[in-house]
Amino acid sequence: DAAWPIRFGVVHGLILPRRPRPSAEAYRQIWTPEGSPLIVSSLRATAALRQRVEVPVELAMRYRRPSISDALDRLRNQGVDQLLVIPLFPHYAMSSFETAVERVKQLAARGTGMTVRVVAPYYDHPDYIGALVASAAEFLARGYDQLLFSFHGLPERHLRKSDPTGRHCLRRGDCCAVPSVAHATCYRHQCLKTVEAFVTAAGIPASKYAVAFQSRLGRAPWLKPYTDRELVRLAGGGVRRLLVICPAFVTDCLETIEEIGMRGRELFLAAGGREFVRIPCLNEHPAWIEALSRMVQRFAI
Repeated sequence: DAAWPIRFGVVHGLILPRRPRPSAEAYRQIWTPEGSPLIVSSLRATAALRQRVEVPVELAMRYRRPSISDALDRLRNQGVDQLLVIPLFPHYAMSSFETAVERVKQLAARGTGMTVRVVAPYYDHPDYIGALVASAAEFLARGYDQLLFSFHGLPERHLRKSDPTGRHCLRRGDCCAVPSVAHATCYRHQCLKTVEAFVTAAGIPASKYAVAFQSRLGRAPWLKPYTDRELVRLAGGGVRRLLVICPAFVTDCLETIEEIGMRGRELFLAAGGREFVRIPCLNEHPAWIEALSRMVQRFAI
């Protein structure tokens, strides 16, 4: 969200000279014979959803392929003039949910006047929570000392910029608990609501779970606590068997498989932990496909 000259400097002066080599190595570790886990699993989920609904379904990625423009072209060729967008981001953030939705609207408007409806953030919807709990059930049943909810992080300034009141988000310690119109676009509040709904549905006591945020970049303050530090803290505090779930991601990707499942595991074990288990994302879980089909059906009524 920085000004263009700043973005250009960061990308070309810091990211591109340093990130490609380690990123390529990280991707090498998670790559499958079929390709990227994110693409492969997303395509499988798309195919499964097609079998459950009576309307055309296409997958699109905000960047690269399969592209939004190609997906829109395929839908137009099938005679579609009313579009339902299901962002694969359960929580609102201007860097993910908002940019994807705005790009779809922008490209759809260039065509034949396709109308666009968008599924709102579903961070605490019973269908999404039910799918999360169902996907985690077998791991919870094995026993654990602590369950860590690790969400993708955001710079704190993003929350302040998304606050329509300009005076609520991060202005007080309990801002996410105090009712406000700001919560409709508050990523942190929505993450905490996901946790609240999950632990209630799964019957997890307050003493057995924690919340953290991963994947920070740069020196500006991001949402806290940070996952890497929380992993060390939990191990140092006597947690030996740790479960980690990443509800901000509906599909496994570099941030879940490599950052959490590999590097996070190493951190926890090196700090004294004994057993680290990452709960897979929803991916193609039947409960998730059912939740997606219900989203479609609700808009079709």
